[in-house]
Amino acid sequence: MLSSTYLQVPHMTNILDDYALMSPLRHRNTWLKLVIVCFGLLVGVSSTSPITPLFIALCMSFTTIALGRAPLKLYLKLLLAPVGFALTGVIIIAFFSGSGQELLSFELAGYLFSVRADGLELALLVLSRSLSGMCCLYFLALTTPMIELFAVLKASRFPESFIELSMLIYRYIFVFLDMALSIRYAQTVRLGYSNFRRSIHSLGMLASTLFVRSWEQGDKLFLAMNSRCYDGKMTLFEVQRPVGAIELLLTSAYFLSVLALFYFTRNISIV
Repeated sequence: MLSSTYLQVPHMTNILDDYALMSPLRHRNTWLKLVIVCFGLLVGVSSTSPITPLFIALCMSFTTIALGRAPLKLYLKLLLAPVGFALTGVIIIAFFSGSGQELLSFELAGYLFSVRADGLELALLVLSRSLSGMCCLYFLALTTPMIELFAVLKASRFPESFIELSMLIYRYIFVFLDMALSIRYAQTVRLGYSNFRRSIHSLGMLASTLFVRSWEQGDKLFLAMNSRCYDGKMTLFEVQRPVGAIELLLTSAYFLSVLALFYFTRNISIV
């Protein structure tokens, strides 16, 4: 007999918005956070040395974990997948591009593989830029709820239809994901994935059921919005949070530090 613990249906409760809502930095000015993120992305991509992007990644990570109170374990898990993907490209760049001094070489299956100075330098630069961009985006995602970003988009005069579609899509991604997990859990309990043939059959049933339920959910949403006199516009309120003197001072110090590092390391080679 299965324990009641195993009969519980999983729910999508631990999403990024949950951590953003609990973050102390949520109550800081959203425009300021967007400026910090855009600045980090632009400088990180423009840097010709890995030092500046790594410094940006370190600052963003420290701010997200220490000031934003994001769990360290969660943050490392979030970085694991994109870093693994970036490392694959970095290895390819290191072995198949560049010139100059040969740093490492070996023969495998009759083919000679070598790492040269320029190739390794480019690989490290790509990795540092990727890490910098990911840390900037995670800083925004873990400290700013999506509803506040949608309010910023509206204040920026983005088309109403674009904002409303984005809000609905974002909301129902997690509704349908939760539904898919519930269906898959029920199939797993009934040994629907015990072998390859059953797995293919169960996956097909899951996709068809999810499609039908998504269609039904869309009809219900349409009727519910029309019954509430929906006229094609959703009201979004942007909370006015003034930028404090300390925040402005710290941000200015960060910008100046990054720009100084960007300037003095532009011609530095670490290989």
